[in-house]
Order: sequence, then structure tokens, then C-alpha cells
Amino acid sequence: MKNTIREEVKDDLLSRGFSRRQMMRAAMIFSGGATALTLSPEMAFAQERSEASAKVRIGQNECWTGPMAPGAKAAAAAIAVSNRYSPNDEHGQLVRAIAKIENVPEDHIMTWPGSNEALARSVVAFCSPTKSLVQADPTYETSGRAAKFLNVPIKSVPLKADYSHDIRAMSTTDASAGVIYVCNPNNPTGTMTANSEIEWLVDNKPSGSIVVIDEAYIHWTKDYPNNTTSHLVAAGKDVLIMRTFSKIFGMAGMRIGYTMGRPELLAKLRLHDGGALSSQLPVPSTACAIASLTDTASIAARRKMLMDNRAMTVDFLTKRGLKLIGPSEANMLMIDWKTKSSKEMQAAFKAQGVEIARVFPTWPTVSRISIGSKADMEGFFAAFNKVVSA
Repeated sequence: MKNTIREEVKDDLLSRGFSRRQMMRAAMIFSGGATALTLSPEMAFAQERSEASAKVRIGQNECWTGPMAPGAKAAAAAIAVSNRYSPNDEHGQLVRAIAKIENVPEDHIMTWPGSNEALARSVVAFCSPTKSLVQADPTYETSGRAAKFLNVPIKSVPLKADYSHDIRAMSTTDASAGVIYVCNPNNPTGTMTANSEIEWLVDNKPSGSIVVIDEAYIHWTKDYPNNTTSHLVAAGKDVLIMRTFSKIFGMAGMRIGYTMGRPELLAKLRLHDGGALSSQLPVPSTACAIASLTDTASIAARRKMLMDNRAMTVDFLTKRGLKLIGPSEANMLMIDWKTKSSKEMQAAFKAQGVEIARVFPTWPTVSRISIGSKADMEGFFAAFNKVVSA
């Protein structure tokens, strides 16, 4: 035990009711390898798939193109000085850039390699055997997978009829909630929950709980940047906001993300990080992130392209009588096949060289597709015509 968990971490977990077995499982989560991989559904899916067989890859909500041009240029230049751990204080530059854009203090920002690490740690830091994770159903799975692995209670609340989070039900489902997780836009549905509802939740949640707001897809939404919740962090609320560069910035393989929250909340995450993972980001990835954050022209261009391709795909599917879950404001759509299982349809599209998303157990006849380039979606349309008419 002593070799795998630091004493201060042991003390924290024991004080909140974790058993020694649960502590060992917490150590396994953050030790890397297969156990940690299971917490990231997208990365686990990537490990399982046969990449060579997929001509159209619209299964993981990746951006259809690489990093923005200024970011790619900055990353290439950073390679030459990557013999240094921190040649030009890249990490400090990234934190300062985030603080300026989000209008939050620098000490309210913590960086990560993506957002999955932070999501899993929020469960360890704020949940316990007696403090549950409250989440929507369906939603992004990392927090739920971490809770299940640790034997933390999970309270899942179905989405409302309009596929937004049932905030009022989530606020009352467990008076001892540790984390209330809100993915906005939600994954896999791409649907939005109004900021007024999230603000109500933050003000009316159970005492002692933390609201974790996952805004991985917020840049794709029509009201961005006026619909972010970073103002709740600046106001000192009990919130943690998760962001990633994996989506609109096209950096999924470069592993950069960040969390915004009060310093004392970030300190609890850092306790389960050893103070290392959150700041030891690759220099080229960090340089790319810094340059990309302020590339407003590229952000606007990608948003327009996504919206155009999404509208084209919605039009194609609705004209063919398919029911779509939504409306989606993210780079994904959920299609209800009604008489076919999502597993069947995944296999059928795979046979046509098109990769669509993994199965979501709550909706066994519904498949998620990512919105890619125009060529990607035309490839999906061609496969659809073969699969559905077969």
C-alpha cells in the first residue's frame, strides 16, 4: 500500500470512508495501463477498432481535420527546443492565455492531458462510499466508470423529453451527493441544457456537493461564447468546469485539457495527482494549444463548416424518415433505427468501411454518428443507402 499511495492520499480516502480495497482500486485508476484505459470510452474504443478497415471514421467525435494552422506551426517550432522540460515557460503561457479568454484568475486553472483524467479524479476527490455521483442517463461515461470501479453509489436520472438534463430531479435525487455531473452539450445526444437551469442547480444543490460541468463541445454550439459557465467559477461557486482541446481544436491525439474552479477545489484534484500529471504536458502540445486558443478566425470557420455539414446530414436523414434525438448543437447526431439494434447497424456500417460509435445500453436501437467533413458525410450517405436498402 505504501508504495502505491502516498500517506496524505491514504488519510484523505480513509477519512471519507473508503476501504483499503477501494484505495487500491483508486491507485489502479491512476497508474496507467488497461485499468486507466477503461475510464476513457473513446480511447478504449480506439484500441478495439480496426483502423485499416475504416475509410470514414465518424465514431469518436473527433475533429475531421488536424490542429489549426497557427497551432501546428507553433508545435513544429517547439519540437526543436523540446530537449528542455520548459524552454519558454509554455505551461505558464497556457494558463495565462486560458485566464484571459475565460476571464478567471490564473490560480483557478489546472491543466490536464485531455479531460478524462480530471473527470475521473473528481469522483475520487468528492465522492465516497456514502456520497454518490449523480448523472444524466445517457451521458458521457468516464465519471460513471470511475464511480463503478470504486464502488461509489451512482444515481442516474433520465433525460427530459427534450433531451436536456432533468436538473430539478438531479438536485433532489440524493441529499448526500458528492458530484452532480452535467455534460453540456451532452454526449451522446449533443443537446443543450439552459444555463439558467445550471445556475439554479448550483444555487440549490445539496450542501457539500460539487457540480462538475463538462463543456468539451461548447465551442460547437450556436450561442458560444455567450453560453459558457466560466462566470460561475469567477463567482466562487461550488463548480468545476472541464474543457478539452480534443474537439474543435483538432488535438485529440495531443492530449491537452483544463479544469476551472476555486483553488481549494483544484487542490483536492491535485491531491490525487501527485502534483505531476496536471502540469507535465508535452511542450509541442502546449505550444499548439496556446496558439490555437486565440485563432478566432479558424474557430469561426470550423464552427460554420460543422454547422453546414450537420444541417446537410440532418436533412439527408429526416428526408428518409429517420428519427433523430435532438436537436444537437455538437458534432454528433443520434439516430433511432427503431427495428434494428445499434450493434447490428454498427457492424453493417463497418462492412461498408464506415466507423460509427459504440453501443449505448440505455438506447439499444440508437446509434451516434460524429459529424465530419463534407466528404466524410457523403461517404456515410453512400454507406447508408447500401445498408438501409439491404
